[in-house]
Amino acid sequence: MCGIAGLLSVDQQAVPDVATVRRMCDAMVHRGPDDHGLRKAGACVLGHRRLSIIDLRPEAAQPMTNEDDTISVVVNGEIYNFVELRKDLEGRGHRFKSRSDSEVVLHLYEEHGVDFVDHLRGMFALAVWDEPRRRLLLARDRFGKKPLFYHAGRRGLVFASELGGLVASGSFEKRPDLDAIDEFITLQYVPAPRTAFDGVKKLPAGYRLVCENGVVHEPEAYYRLRFDQPRNDGSVEDMKRELLDLVEESVRIRMVSDVPLGAFLSGGLDSSLIVALMARHTSQPVKTFSVGFPSQDRSELPYAKMVADRYGTDHHEMVVEPDMTSVVPDLVRHYGEPFADTSALPTWYLCQYT
Repeated sequence: MCGIAGLLSVDQQAVPDVATVRRMCDAMVHRGPDDHGLRKAGACVLGHRRLSIIDLRPEAAQPMTNEDDTISVVVNGEIYNFVELRKDLEGRGHRFKSRSDSEVVLHLYEEHGVDFVDHLRGMFALAVWDEPRRRLLLARDRFGKKPLFYHAGRRGLVFASELGGLVASGSFEKRPDLDAIDEFITLQYVPAPRTAFDGVKKLPAGYRLVCENGVVHEPEAYYRLRFDQPRNDGSVEDMKRELLDLVEESVRIRMVSDVPLGAFLSGGLDSSLIVALMARHTSQPVKTFSVGFPSQDRSELPYAKMVADRYGTDHHEMVVEPDMTSVVPDLVRHYGEPFADTSALPTWYLCQYT
C-alpha cells in the first residue's frame, strides 16, 4: 500500500501550505517507507508515501506529472489493466517516463477528462490536479478497497489515505460525529460517507469528487453494482466455466509485480481457491502465510496446511498467543475510528510476520 495526501485552497491566489501536507505524509510513513514526494502547483499541494511494487526506479516516484507538467497525480493502489491502457495511449501519441502502472492515470485523464475512471480496473484511491482548469479530482475504486478521507472547510479541502494523516493537517476540530457512533453501535461499522469525526467524510466506493475553480462539488457515483439484470443465457456448466475463467483472470492480473508475492491462507474456500490459481501462473512455489491459535479446536492451521501441501507452496505458520490485546492501541491508531471485526487482531500479527 501507499499513502496519499493533499490540500486545495479555495482562494486560487493563496499560497498553499506545503508544510501541512508534509505533516500529513509524515503521519503515514508506515504506508510507504520506500520513498516520499511533494508537489505544489497553483492552489494545490499533493503528497505521496511510496511502497514500491511495480517499477522500483526513481522515475516511478510520485507525485507524477504529464509531459508539460500541467497535470499531477498521486495514486494509492494498483491499476491491473495498465499494460493494455498504456499500449493504447502510446498509440495515441502519449509519452511515458516510467514503467509504473500509476502513470497511465495521467494520460488517461488527458484523453477522457473526469470520465477516465470508467476505464480503470484496479484497487485505487487517487487525486489528479489539473492546473490549467483549476480542477482537483479525487476518486476511489468500485468496491472501496483503498481508503480516502477528506474534509471540506472554509479555506479549502484536505484529503488523506488515513484519518490519522487527515488529523495531522490541523484543519478541523476533533469532535465525534454522534450520528456516526450511533450507526456503529447499530451496524458494527461506520458507513460511508460518514466517519467517527464530525466534518470528516469517506469518499464512498465507486465515487469521484470534483473541485473546480474553488468550488467543492458533491461526490458523484461513476459505478453502481447492479443486481437487477439476471443472466439466463447458457447452461449451469457454461456459467461454471465462465466463473472459473473470470476468477482465474482476476488472480493472474494481480500477480504483476517487481517484488516477491505471497498469499494469506486460511484453508477456507476463498484463500484456497486463490492459492490454487496462483500456483497455475508461477514457476516458483507460492509463498503462503497462515495464522492459528494455541487451542486446536479454534485453529485453521490444519486446513491451511492441507492446501499448502496440495499445491506445494512455500508455507509459513505462526501461532497467536492469548495476549492479543497488547496491539489494540496500534489498531485503534491505524483504523482511526470504531471497527468491530475481531479478525483484525490475528491479521495484524500475520502482517507483521510476513
